[in-house]
Amino acid sequence: MSRANPSGSLAAYVRDLPKAELHLHIEGTLEPELALRLAHKHGVALPFADAAELRAAYDFSDLQSFLDLYYALAEVLRDGDDFYRLGLSYMQRAHEQGVVHAEIFFDPQTHTARGIAFGAVVEGLRLACTEAERRFGMTHRLIACFLRHLSAAEANRTLDEVLEHREIVTAVGLDSSEVGHPPSKFAAVFDRAREQGLLTVAHAGEEGPPAYIHEALDLLGVRRIDHGVRCEEDPALVRRLIREQIALTVCPLSNVKLGVFDRIEDHNLKRLLEAGLRVTVNSDDPAYFGGYLLENYLAVERALGLTRAQLATLARNSIAGSFLDADAKRRWIDLIDSRSDDEPAA
Repeated sequence: MSRANPSGSLAAYVRDLPKAELHLHIEGTLEPELALRLAHKHGVALPFADAAELRAAYDFSDLQSFLDLYYALAEVLRDGDDFYRLGLSYMQRAHEQGVVHAEIFFDPQTHTARGIAFGAVVEGLRLACTEAERRFGMTHRLIACFLRHLSAAEANRTLDEVLEHREIVTAVGLDSSEVGHPPSKFAAVFDRAREQGLLTVAHAGEEGPPAYIHEALDLLGVRRIDHGVRCEEDPALVRRLIREQIALTVCPLSNVKLGVFDRIEDHNLKRLLEAGLRVTVNSDDPAYFGGYLLENYLAVERALGLTRAQLATLARNSIAGSFLDADAKRRWIDLIDSRSDDEPAA
């Protein structure tokens, strides 16, 4: 079984590879047009005349300046239907780009701090994902992330709410401002989450040092590392990640937009991939960073000179690094293998 690629173009080849997206903040898929519609619906005043002016505001100098706008725009997300519309919009676009499985981050504290019920957030996203499975055959997992700039006590209270929706939420993660907020700050919270059967992931080694990756592995028991590009500074850590086949959910366009790398040509993704790390490509906050999953794949292909075999490896890694069961992983990887076997080398 393989998908047709009538045009033979590289974009079509990448689009037709079955892919999982493992690092996607659903709040970061809020396109200006939807943000303005929801602002109008709820009577939220935004300081932008139209979608073009709002999109022009997506010009960030660093992670914090991005987060400031990100949290401000989250103000328009008020009820379950808003989260349903947000989630389904992303899933439809992802499906069109060949995403067959999405593991979606959401930030409960961003919303509960504004008086939005946790249940409204998670139920709206669940309905969107269920609709995407019915319409597109896509599967999903939901990952509730703790905001690391807030306290561990606040994260623990959020975990209480996560556990009330245990049938919907698969894992917990750790995101927001990395510098000055090491994973160790949340060790007890993650211990409790794992004891309750939740899987764990964490952002580490984007702006923070390799030591944060060590902490995420050793103290949080994570199954994969979100970002992780600074692992290269610690050869022993690189060897460990290869040995344990810990997936890195790398976000190339995001890394450039936020100044982790000056240019996409400077990105270390290809070196990490060729070293044997389980690197995956993801879009992070695509509405803000200039591209969804397909655009990220094509950007690194152009800038780093990736071969079609390497692009297929990235797709294969995304499935292998996901929280799908073994049978589902095998089916998708077999399809990737059959699809890539049909194509000539670059």
